[in-house]
Amino acid sequence: MLSIQKRLTNSFYALSSLPATAMGFALSIQISALSWLLTTKYNLHIDEVGFVWAAGPLAGIFGQVIIGLISDKVWFWGGRRRPFVLIGGVLAAGMLMALPNIDVIAAELGVKSLLAVAIIVALTLDLAINISFNPTRSIIADVTPEGNPRTKGYTWMQTISGFFGVLAYLIGATFGNYVLIYGGVALVFLFSFVPMFFITENKELLTAVDEATEKRNRSATEWGQLFRIYFAHGFSWIGIQTMFVYIIAYIQQKFFVGLSDQNFINAQSGQIIAIAFAILNTVGFILPAFVLEPIVERIGRVKTHIMCVTMMSLGYFGIVVLGTTPMALYVLMGVAGIGWAAVVSLPFAIMTEKIDQSRTGFFMGIFNLSVVLPQLVVSLAVGTIIKISIDKNIIFIISGASLAISALLWTLVKEKRLSDSSGSSDDTISSLK
Repeated sequence: MLSIQKRLTNSFYALSSLPATAMGFALSIQISALSWLLTTKYNLHIDEVGFVWAAGPLAGIFGQVIIGLISDKVWFWGGRRRPFVLIGGVLAAGMLMALPNIDVIAAELGVKSLLAVAIIVALTLDLAINISFNPTRSIIADVTPEGNPRTKGYTWMQTISGFFGVLAYLIGATFGNYVLIYGGVALVFLFSFVPMFFITENKELLTAVDEATEKRNRSATEWGQLFRIYFAHGFSWIGIQTMFVYIIAYIQQKFFVGLSDQNFINAQSGQIIAIAFAILNTVGFILPAFVLEPIVERIGRVKTHIMCVTMMSLGYFGIVVLGTTPMALYVLMGVAGIGWAAVVSLPFAIMTEKIDQSRTGFFMGIFNLSVVLPQLVVSLAVGTIIKISIDKNIIFIISGASLAISALLWTLVKEKRLSDSSGSSDDTISSLK
């Protein structure tokens, strides 16, 4: 074990954050470049792009839940998380390399359908990301003690991963998506592969929960509130995923009227997407610690989340009315970023108030369905609506309406007051051996 791990230095926190950062970076590349690449290089129709994106939710349904459960129980290659991070990292880097070469792969395999090859590549990429995401997060809990050190571990993870996520969009905007993709191949491989040989996992993880505590926890699970959270969060993701997948259609219709140079349109649309997503994610990266946390302390998580989701809805509707130039789009994506900052941070904390703490992994798996099932709806149904709609404003109308519904559903979620909390950290005794 390295001395930096024994002493839990900042350099160790940074090192342990890199595998999760690698998977986040791969996901950022996918969001930034996949729809652009499929429409500009491979000339797929917008509904076909949706079919390719459907691969991700299908992988997510099984990947994070199953791999997370398996990685709790096994030990090989010197770790319980290490094997899945290594396998997932290599696969993710390989599939990123494959994205710009789908036509070459199809030709080499003698497959005439680019759509079929694109779906296979996207499915494998998503499966690789999902294989690794759960273990890269879990290993931080495995190698840090409970309390402030573990909180610090996840804070470092979010900071470093968020920084590199924004960097991905800036690289795409400045140097183009091809540089982003090929640079990402190297970064994803290095950040997922190398750190795992310098992090020592503990073979025995003991968690003792007495029978009375476990029974009390199970009875305390608030199923009614959980289902309200799942539905509210699900509508958020219908709106967000609709924007992620189909914004390319909106940009190409609204910003390049009268132009015939398709190469110019393709290049410029990719740059606009990268800048827009960089702005969205910069706001989403900065706000949670510096703005949302103080607000949460005053009015609570649920009310804060409702306000942020409402702002995101207004940002999307603002694009419908005012988003006639790239600059207007950027400003309004910044507004939408307020909601994005909340969606990627607050629901997890809200949800964990309602569950049996001894089955957090189980409930996290169910919670993941409130993300991936809406993504399937977007990929398989919304794409058809957008294809037949003459005016691509429909993209942000659907997104804005979905976020508005989400905000309304969140009003049905009750938040415990601090004084209502019962139990203590002594209920669950965790130790590392």
